[in-house]
Amino acid sequence: MEFLNALPVWGVALLIFSLRILDVSLGTLRTLAVVQGHLKASMVLGFFEILVWVTAISQAVLRLPDSPVLALAYAGGFAAGNACGIMLDRHLAVGSCVVRIITGADENRVAGRLRELGRVVTTFRGRGHDGERTLLFTTCTRRDLETIVKSAREVDPALFYTVERFTRADHGPPFPHTTGWRSILKKK
Repeated sequence: MEFLNALPVWGVALLIFSLRILDVSLGTLRTLAVVQGHLKASMVLGFFEILVWVTAISQAVLRLPDSPVLALAYAGGFAAGNACGIMLDRHLAVGSCVVRIITGADENRVAGRLRELGRVVTTFRGRGHDGERTLLFTTCTRRDLETIVKSAREVDPALFYTVERFTRADHGPPFPHTTGWRSILKKK
């Protein structure tokens, strides 16, 4: 990488800053891929993340004694990379989530609106501080979350909701055999 030696200090600082944004953003996406169980995507993202990181750190360490400003570029790129990674995650909205809605409105109106969108909705009755409440559960992709909440709010603007990400759902029967470490001892 002889061309890097010809760059002025500000050029190297800009390069390090940019590489750190790229590698931290890739790291965020890789972490999401790992959590969601995407093996191939996590391997490819991890490869390029480390390739970019090695390039950035080698340039920073190599020239740091002569240009301490490179440490600021390195740290600044890391900070900006975190922000970029979060924005990428929000934009891509990959994955699934459980939406829990608590409403004081008629459960059939809110649940009916969600079912019109093709959602499977499970309802539970309960009592809150202000009286009768209905808890509605549904699942969706993260991309559909905004549409679901907006539709429910059209029926009940005062509803409360929480969202939880998940990686897998199984609607099959329970395990037909004993699982876990104890199952080893129980085998005949």
